[in-house]
Amino acid sequence: MKHAPTRAFLKWAGGKFGLMKEIKAHLPEADVLVEPFVGAGSVFLNTQYSAYHLNDINPDLINLYQLLKTKPDQIIADIERLMQEYNNQAERYYALRDEFNQCNDIQRRSALFVYLNRHGYNGLCRYNRKGGYNVPFGRYKRPYFPQKEMWAFAEKAQLATFSCLSYQDVMRNAPANAVIYCDPPYAPISETAKFTDYARVGFSLDDQHQLAVLAREAAAQGTSVLLSNHDTALTRELYRGARLTKLHVSRTISRHGASRKKVGELLALYR
Repeated sequence: MKHAPTRAFLKWAGGKFGLMKEIKAHLPEADVLVEPFVGAGSVFLNTQYSAYHLNDINPDLINLYQLLKTKPDQIIADIERLMQEYNNQAERYYALRDEFNQCNDIQRRSALFVYLNRHGYNGLCRYNRKGGYNVPFGRYKRPYFPQKEMWAFAEKAQLATFSCLSYQDVMRNAPANAVIYCDPPYAPISETAKFTDYARVGFSLDDQHQLAVLAREAAAQGTSVLLSNHDTALTRELYRGARLTKLHVSRTISRHGASRKKVGELLALYR
């Protein structure tokens, strides 16, 4: 019996929900799926491994996921209180964004993170160099409260271990019985198409190179690695030696609606 695909509860630039059929077709079998760049978690939610190691460099994301695993009733109730109609106006949004940027309480900050994700412009997650969340108000008529999707995440999170480490540490310490799926911030397709500010530190071209080296090293040690990225001359050079599959995907997060076109994407498998 086929299960309906599970949507992530967060809006996310580069989310993989629409590519799950292709990704699952290329992910090797293993006991554990390791994701150094878990993002919104579509691959986690739509695969069937015995265990998961889910990592991201964004502490707000990982703290939220930990709370959904351990205190789902409390955090979902906190989010519901924020997702009221009176908070869907610019003045309230910017006041709550300011509160988020000054907040050190993990549970309150996590609830605000979901509120900002659902009310902010185009579902972006973006910070300035000082770590301040700076996405403007999105002006949605009726932002969606993803209660069902959060409960689905909380249930499956019982199989997961979460961490907020560098991708290098996660890649180098993957268990022997794992497969690794990497969905890093993508290499730019042009000089004006850089979106690397979703965490406080960007993801440089040196990082793109180092990730490819680590993937080859992991495969040489017997751990298969599947990577996603833009299909460019750079990524084809970086992923030399991998089995490459070209896909075409529609980009749904863009500053200009007219520029939301299909672009080439690569799946690179080292095994």
